[in-house]
Order: sequence, then structure tokens, then C-alpha cells
Amino acid sequence: MKSINPYTGKTLKIYNPHSDHQIKETVERAQDTFLMWKKIGFEEKAHFLNKAADILESKKEHYAKLISLEMGKMLKESVAEIEKCAWVCRYYAEKAEGFLADSPLDLPDDKKAKLKYNPLGVILAVMPWNFPFWQVFRFAAPNLMVGNTGILKHASNVPQCALAIEEIFEEAGFPKGCFQTLLISSDKVKSILQHPSVKAATLTGSEKAGEIIASHAGEVLKKTVLELGGSDPFIVLADADVEKAAKTAAKSRMINFGQSCIAAKRFIIHKKVYDKFVEVFKKEIEGLKQGDQFDENADYCCMARPDLAEELFAQVNKSIAMGAKVILEGSRPEEGKALFKPYIISDITPDMPAYHQEMFGPVATIFKINSEEEAIKIANDSPYGLGSSLWTSDMDKADELAGQIESGAVFINELVASSPYLPFGGIKRSGYGRELAELGIKEFVNIKTVSFTQS
Repeated sequence: MKSINPYTGKTLKIYNPHSDHQIKETVERAQDTFLMWKKIGFEEKAHFLNKAADILESKKEHYAKLISLEMGKMLKESVAEIEKCAWVCRYYAEKAEGFLADSPLDLPDDKKAKLKYNPLGVILAVMPWNFPFWQVFRFAAPNLMVGNTGILKHASNVPQCALAIEEIFEEAGFPKGCFQTLLISSDKVKSILQHPSVKAATLTGSEKAGEIIASHAGEVLKKTVLELGGSDPFIVLADADVEKAAKTAAKSRMINFGQSCIAAKRFIIHKKVYDKFVEVFKKEIEGLKQGDQFDENADYCCMARPDLAEELFAQVNKSIAMGAKVILEGSRPEEGKALFKPYIISDITPDMPAYHQEMFGPVATIFKINSEEEAIKIANDSPYGLGSSLWTSDMDKADELAGQIESGAVFINELVASSPYLPFGGIKRSGYGRELAELGIKEFVNIKTVSFTQS
């Protein structure tokens, strides 16, 4: 298993995958630790989680460098990712006890009942490379506070990040076995899910990976939470602040060099503001500078792997060959290189790859619409439903249209962003279940009904 710098192509480190025996030991250790960990009080668990936040903050430059080296993220973005991980740790350290307090139920005839929230056990987390720390911590923080233990199977191109996360929890004082990393190939996941001690799985990744995990878990009747792809619409109506919308759109499209499930990807613009939007949007993206991960004057670096750059170019190139109009022309990536130049394309028709497929990188598709009804129709004409952004000065209209958009979240006059305070997840082929906030901490618990009758 190799750790490779995608900007230079240089191999950073090589790791041997964990053996079947090591996998078995890891699962058994996680189960043994769970039997003890579930009895630990919230105050003590919160102490450990706050300590993990301290470590993240005190060593943020170190961990950020690992992210940037392994997947090509700009260092300043990597630092922000580490800071966000510390935030989610502190959030659940403070809020978990209240979220998981017994909930009384209203019953007729003066009867009494309540809900208890008990941990399930060992949870398997299959995580992606695009936010290699944040995706893991938004799973780990709530579940460790619940009393579950976690096993991480991370993306194969970020092994240094994967091992560093386990080390953070150990350094914070969590008992060994609370959170462990396995360096394994995807074909080992099924046997882990089949182990009786593993009670559930969460995956953030591609649709295909989600289908596989859901299928394997379904065979053994184990719960899953899936956060998959997205092709988020960014709708700008005629009464919007078009300049602010266009500048925000450029930021939303280029976050993490476009390699984000909740990055805006389809820009649906009313004809009255279309020309102005395109002018500002194009200027903003043209003004961004490419450099290496550590160039303080650069805005973006490269994609995470050469094959991903080639895949994205193929989607764009085929769409152009089928008649898409190029507003901003990028360039074909060099063979074996992860470098890529942003594209903006328009005149997209349903038969093109750019219409229905997720463009996981710095490619923007723009649609000109004549009405709010057409905007909603195009926004919903997608197999995905993760996030969406809607721009208008009429808040009543925004609220009404938000109810019509098929997505897990609608952000009004702002870009879509995840926060510990907001439930996060999608519908359709973007997955199911929720992470973060109170809903997220209750995904992997036994919601137990207790009914009381006086003897």
C-alpha cells in the first residue's frame, strides 16, 4: 500500500497491508474494549475527546501536511480541516450527554414510558480520501461518546492519515481498541462485516462502494449509513444578488479543487441575470492560481490521483464532443499526472455525461432557465440529492421552493457546508441516514422503549 504525493508522483511511504490474523485481532480487541467502554461515564469520555481536540489543535500543521502530501489539498485548506475536526470533538464532548438522555413519552391513562439510547458495539467506518481527517472524525466523535468502538478502513491512497488518526486517539488516552485503523484492501470488508461483533457500518464514498457495503451488510442484517455522491444544484433567481452569488459559486465549485460531494456542480441561472453571473463567475475562476500544496500564493494544486484527472477529462471531452459549449477551457491532463485546469461548460443536454453524472473535480456546468419552475425541474432531474443552494431576495419564496428541491439540505443565499450543528446526509443515490448534530449521534444506538406499569 503506497502513500504517493499526487503533485510530484513521488512515493512517500510503502506499507504492508494488515494480515487476516491482524484483522481478526483488531475486531476482537474492539469488542473486548466495547464491553468496558460502554460503561464509562460521559464526563470521562468527554475528557478524552477534548484531549483529542487539544492534540489536533497543537499539531495542526503536522497533520495538515500529511493531508496535503497524500491527496494534494492546499495546506491552508488542510489546516482548516484539522481545526474542524477539533470543533466536532468539542461539540460532542459538550452535547452528547444531553442528546442521549432518556426521553419521556406521553401516554394515555397516566401510563409511563421512555426511550433509552444504548450503544450498539463495534462500528466499521469505510472512509474516502477527499477529507481524510474530517470524514473520520465526524463519525468517530459521536460514536465514541455513545460508547461504541470504531474500526477504520480508509482509502488506500491516504495510509499516513489513517494511521495518524488512530495515534491521536491513543495519545488522547482512549483505551486501546476504542478506535483502530486497518490498512486493508476493499475485498476484506465483507468478512469484517460478517463478524458477529461488528454491528453496523458507515461509508462515505462512491455510489458503487455504497452499493457493495449496503449489499454485504444486508446479507447479515446490519445497519448502514451511506453518504455517497452529489451533483448539487446552485440556483440563482432573477431577484438575487448576482455578484455575490457568482463569487460564492466560484468558491463553492473550487473548494478542495472541486473534489467534494457537497461542492456546487450544476449552476442553474435565470436568464435575466445569466450574462452577469457568467461574467463574474468566469473571472473569479480564471483569477485563481495553480501551485504546489505549500505555495502560499496559490489557490489550488492538483487532483488526488492521475486516474481521477483522466476520468474527469473524459466526461468533459465527451460532453463537448456532443455539443456542450466551452465558456472556460481547461486542458487535458498529462499522462500519469494529477494536474488539471478548471472548465466551465454550458448548453448541457440530458444525453451528455455532464448532465446526469457527478463531475468530481473543478468542472462547472451552467444552465440558463426562464422560470422558477424550470429551475426546480432541472435541479431535481438528477440521480443525486445531497445538498443545494438557492439564491433569492424573497425569503417566503425561498422557503416554498426549498420544500420542492429534492436534497438532504437547502442553503439559502450561501454555499453548502457541513457543521456539527446541522444534520448531514442525502436522498436518492446520494445515500441515506444522517451524520452530525443530534440525529447523527443516534444513528448507531439501540433506541430502546421502556414501559412502566405499577405492580
